[in-house]
Amino acid sequence: MEWLYLTVVLLAGNTWPASCSQHVPFLLWSNEGSLWNSVSEPHEGHVTTDSLLRVFLDTALKNGPRNVLLFLQEKLSIEDFTAYGGVYGNKQDNAFPNLENALETSPSTLVLPSVDWYAVSTLPTYLKEKLGASPLHVDPSTLQELKLNKSIPSLLVVNLPYGASSVLMTTKEVMRGNDEVLGQVLNTMKSEDISYIALLTTMRPSRVARDVSFEVDRVGRQLLHTSVTYAPLVFNGSAGPCIMLWAKNISVYFGDKWQELTNETFSSSSPIGKETFCDSENISLVLHYGNASGSPVTLKFFLRNREYVASGQKWFSLHEVQMMNSTDTLSFNVSHISAPTIYSYHCGFVSSSPHFGGQLLGNRNKSTEKWEIVLEDFQIQAFNVTGMSFNYASDCAAFFSPAIWMGLVTTFLLVFILTYGMHMVMSLKTMDRFDDPKGPSISVPLTE
Repeated sequence: MEWLYLTVVLLAGNTWPASCSQHVPFLLWSNEGSLWNSVSEPHEGHVTTDSLLRVFLDTALKNGPRNVLLFLQEKLSIEDFTAYGGVYGNKQDNAFPNLENALETSPSTLVLPSVDWYAVSTLPTYLKEKLGASPLHVDPSTLQELKLNKSIPSLLVVNLPYGASSVLMTTKEVMRGNDEVLGQVLNTMKSEDISYIALLTTMRPSRVARDVSFEVDRVGRQLLHTSVTYAPLVFNGSAGPCIMLWAKNISVYFGDKWQELTNETFSSSSPIGKETFCDSENISLVLHYGNASGSPVTLKFFLRNREYVASGQKWFSLHEVQMMNSTDTLSFNVSHISAPTIYSYHCGFVSSSPHFGGQLLGNRNKSTEKWEIVLEDFQIQAFNVTGMSFNYASDCAAFFSPAIWMGLVTTFLLVFILTYGMHMVMSLKTMDRFDDPKGPSISVPLTE
């Protein structure tokens, strides 16, 4: 672990101050050699973007084995390696002995300490397209039962927890348990004599650093509320990414209680269904949730792309949202959710509830009359997704909001009072005589 520890410390020291809350570590290794010798590693402090990460992966998948192990930890940061790893050979205090051994003994290794998590969010879909194999979620026990064929590509996904998800175990103990799972999987591959490429990463950091310049202003807000930021949900069509969706909170009212689906939507195991498709004019995004209020729930978003002669450009619009369970379906007609295709669309609330604007209008029946859906801080972009970040947003809020109207009215009243006061002051006239008419007149004696 010594060389890994020193590499991580040196690179993290240069990388961490620069918007580290959006960067995650990415470790690659393979039991076949010379996979990344022809590719120059990024320099210290460099953030690996989506395009650069795909260069590394393309090189490995082209020249290396077609069996890929993807270890996706719930949360992970560079600091975890320095906090829970053995320093300078202290094996008793090391939570990553199997990872250390794999990196030290593998002929091909690559450590990327700072990768844009937007690049990681599309990793399962990207590997599925490259390998032509669907992701198979496994654990060490089921892996031993599998009989992998060396000539057939495979994508095995191993999900690993983090300390925050365990009450009785410390974070370090959970990390050590994850390392044992990693060791068991690698030993199984070794016993089967199967060549592989292994990747260890996460979709969100375990430690989010605050921006020092804003810390004083935000400290009071942080004491009252702690928010978790997720990477956008992205679907790749045949020609690349075609839709990107994000929301601070996704909740549905179903089965007489509210159910939050935010974490399931943006977690590593994507809920995007096989029915999802996109072309140049239509998109159907299907999200499956296994258990919401005791029953499976499916959300469907239908979008169109149309050219309007009056504006001289194409606009995309979300024209229908469907919410369904195993027996019933409720369709919501959408009003005023559209934007030019060169922009994204953003709105503080998109909901079927009148308390949050009521932009989703549903034809309800007796079984669905209480169904509701709320999307908070909703942002979507379709048909013109060029990268892993949203374009300029067309916001649903009108320019003359209530706050602006209050400011304009208050300003008008103050200007009116000031103008009236200045007019009164300028109309004042001074007296041309200072004699008191009621008093005795002034007599001046004449002297000869």
